Amino acid sequence: MATVASKLYSDDVSLLVLLLDTNPLFWSNTSTTFSQFLSHVLAFLNAVLGLNQLNQVVVIATGYCSCDYIYDSSLTLSGNSESGRTGMPALFASLLEKLEHFIVKDEELIKEQEHDERIASSLLSGSLSMALCYIQRVFRSGHLHPQPRILCLQGSPDGPEQYVAVMNSIFSAQRLMVPIDSCYIGTQNSAFLQQASYITGGVHHAPKQLDGLFQFLTTIFATDLHTRSFVQLPKPVGVDFRASCFCHKKTIDMGYVCSVCLSIFCEHHKKCSTCGSVFGQSKLDGASTVSEKKRKAPDS
Repeated sequence: MATVASKLYSDDVSLLVLLLDTNPLFWSNTSTTFSQFLSHVLAFLNAVLGLNQLNQVVVIATGYCSCDYIYDSSLTLSGNSESGRTGMPALFASLLEKLEHFIVKDEELIKEQEHDERIASSLLSGSLSMALCYIQRVFRSGHLHPQPRILCLQGSPDGPEQYVAVMNSIFSAQRLMVPIDSCYIGTQNSAFLQQASYITGGVHHAPKQLDGLFQFLTTIFATDLHTRSFVQLPKPVGVDFRASCFCHKKTIDMGYVCSVCLSIFCEHHKKCSTCGSVFGQSKLDGASTVSEKKRKAPDS
């Protein structure tokens, strides 16, 4: 059976899976409109496709409580070539149509939620899982494929209740050797995205001004994995390794870690709610920093 590396086109061909944050709760409270943000993203996608004719782009919309595939260049480009349509408007016509339907549907789901239950976070865990499923399907297709990578364009804050699912996706990407790049456009930085890029060997950047977003996207995130070995890209500085406790879904600095399953708790418990282990002095590491335990986890 051929290895994954032997199925690659070449080092400079990329499969970019873009996770696009469409959360209405976030975009309703920002100075930059979603249409302005989308214009930068479409220009960036067009630039990625123009760098190499074999490059592929897949876009996954990440909403408040849903996510869905809205664009696949491997399908759209073949359809446009048969119909004779060319140019950026023709390439992304299907993307804009599906995006509009997705946003309308997501807003309807938001209205069904009670006001007290609303949080501003988007469904990052779901879109990461869909991206990895698509990449895994490409790996198993048996055909030549580009070098895959994931780019998260997010502005919504982290949802502590998604911590376990997000970390599982991050470690899955690490095992598949798929880097997760992240561009955070919100007011507060994202611990999830910082950890995702750090663990998988991707690039994390949080631009201060969104007026030049296209420049940041093209100079940092358009580079393929082969080119990154000899260009200067932003280095991780002060990665936030804080985790969310399993009991109250709160982000904590220090807590209790189960030595059997590595579940994290903000308070002392007699029994682990995850694996059922009864805590004693040898089973529960008290007052341990969460970041220290997370760094030790892969070696245990």
